[in-house]
Amino acid sequence: MGHGRSGRAARAGEREGWRVMGRWCTAWRHAGSGGAGPQSAAPASAPAPGRRSAPRRRAAPVSRTGPGSPTAGASRTASGRRLSVVTAVLATACATVTAVALPGGAAVAAGDAPGYAFADGAPRVEGTNAASDAAALTAGATYRSSLPRDGTLYYRLGLDAASDAYVSVTAVPGSAGEVTAVDGIRVSVQDAEGGSCSSDSATFGAAHSPRPVTAWGMREIAPGGNRCQEPGTYYVTVERARPQDSPPEDWDLELTVATEPRPARTGATEAPEAWDSASPEAVPGEPEPRTGGNGFAHATPLGPGAWRDGIRPGQTLYYKVPVDWGRQIHATAELDGAREASGYATGALRLALHNPVRGEVDDAAKGYTGRPATVGLAALPPVAYPNRYATSGQVGAVRFAGDYYVVVHLAAQVAEDFGEGPFGLTLRVGLRGTARSGPDYAGESRPEGIFAVSAQDRAAAPESGSPDDEDLAMKAVAVGGIGTGSLLLAGLTVWTAAARRRAR
Repeated sequence: MGHGRSGRAARAGEREGWRVMGRWCTAWRHAGSGGAGPQSAAPASAPAPGRRSAPRRRAAPVSRTGPGSPTAGASRTASGRRLSVVTAVLATACATVTAVALPGGAAVAAGDAPGYAFADGAPRVEGTNAASDAAALTAGATYRSSLPRDGTLYYRLGLDAASDAYVSVTAVPGSAGEVTAVDGIRVSVQDAEGGSCSSDSATFGAAHSPRPVTAWGMREIAPGGNRCQEPGTYYVTVERARPQDSPPEDWDLELTVATEPRPARTGATEAPEAWDSASPEAVPGEPEPRTGGNGFAHATPLGPGAWRDGIRPGQTLYYKVPVDWGRQIHATAELDGAREASGYATGALRLALHNPVRGEVDDAAKGYTGRPATVGLAALPPVAYPNRYATSGQVGAVRFAGDYYVVVHLAAQVAEDFGEGPFGLTLRVGLRGTARSGPDYAGESRPEGIFAVSAQDRAAAPESGSPDDEDLAMKAVAVGGIGTGSLLLAGLTVWTAAARRRAR
């Protein structure tokens, strides 16, 4: 009996430890996590989502070397590198904590695929059946809502005449209901008179597997445009693609709104005609462990290289890759063979790429027979502002730099013939081309920095197989003998030491 009580106490202590680390990671993430460190490990002091804590002002220390001396420059470089390493360590460790302990990323038993992890702290907004009383959506914000089987929902936007606006809607159906290949969601943006600015739809496809589906809409200020160019009130509409064949329960929604200012100077108004369209070869090398996230807001950072994960039938994994202006992204997904290769699942392995505003760029799917299967994205042009003027939707979608999302889904039907898994998954991500400067925007985007790749983004997404310190930090996360709690404590110790050295 004593051993039973001690075992239960140990498990309870372990669960409490995960919860404490989860709260610390949430506070760290809300505080910005960009080398500034958390203001406090206690969640009560964490700033509200979307805000960064104001840095404390300190008197400048007396320098013996002078700000322009080689010693001072080397010190700043070393300090910045240490903080980049710590940021990468903490980002990966917190991703592990999220995958194990937090809602939406809880550890699951065999046969139970995790659900979609919504953005932390996203406010709920209710769609209406008429435009006249539609609730307002604010640029730069993320919202939660729900979509009934029948009817069209309206949301309101207030837009100026100097920015392009983008709205994404991710619908999350329940895992119990059956879905058809042509069911999904349809999203449109309309002007105040009901004229269409854009429309897009996303369906479940041939696999008939319930999964998060994302469609996007936009209002563009185009040269010579004669529709949806004026400032004022616009509306977002969301409906099911085929309600008559859709499951009866409501679907959860995640909505995002982003705005992109116009360039300060007029540039090319036609998409580039010449670019390297040859199919890139898959990235070679031994894959390194990397656990995917369960939603856009919790996507795991990846750099170029080969990465290893596990996926269960019905599960959708999210990764994000920072892509600079002028670079081409490519990705392939490889699914291991099953123990018994007997049966067939249509379109079982699905790979998709979404741009920084979550608009789908490309997708591909492959059936599964129990033998190893590989699916890859089509060749895409370098990221460039003029791509938006292309007639091809794939080219037009790679119109800005930022985080591109690689999304992998394994159809729920795979479990019927091949078991509950998890199945080994290898992602190979490649980037070609040379990074270039982007347009000189005339204002700020919302969310700020969404169309750029920051140093923090690069630090959190190292390349596999690299000898860099950041990559060594990522490898440390994968070592089974090092617990995540120890890793977090080690990261905090290094961060504190670095901060003290900077202060001195």
